[in-house]
Amino acid sequence: MEKITTDIPRIVAALHEGKTLLYPTDTIYGIGCDATNEQAIERVFQIKNRPKHKSLLVLMADLEMLQQYVDIHDTIANLITNFSEPTTVIYNHPRKLAKNALNADNNIAIRIPKHPFCQNLLHVFGKPIISTSANVSGAENPTSFDTIANSIIEQVDIIADKEFDTSTYKHPSKLIKINPDFSIQYLR
Repeated sequence: MEKITTDIPRIVAALHEGKTLLYPTDTIYGIGCDATNEQAIERVFQIKNRPKHKSLLVLMADLEMLQQYVDIHDTIANLITNFSEPTTVIYNHPRKLAKNALNADNNIAIRIPKHPFCQNLLHVFGKPIISTSANVSGAENPTSFDTIANSIIEQVDIIADKEFDTSTYKHPSKLIKINPDFSIQYLR
């Protein structure tokens, strides 16, 4: 069976089965899976050859989905809905996500993408998706499908066709932490 597809229901079925996905995001290409499935996340770590102490990023469809997994103050909700560029926020004490997606401090980095493919996928899937750069840990970030290492392409279970790659951002998102006083700490 062909690994590359434009069929969103087929991709969603693969995610429900615990499969890994190579896909374009609002920033760079990512490797993803169901963010609630520990075995699938373990496979992502293996594909990337990533140390397990390094945390992962999670994509959520919208504020409504985000509120199911983390507590959000209204001030933060207003802030994150108005980001003009892709911005990932670190949240404390998430719930209902796989333990191996979290860092040692029980934090998780989450982004709500504006990318049409990601939005459609997240809404149809109905759960958050892991999104880590589609490279071997430590290698350059893939800005297009053609820059992804063959070892990554060969190991993932399913690939979203590159026709879905409509992003013009092409570099990792901003990374911030919102402090208890609602001040913003820029980490990247």
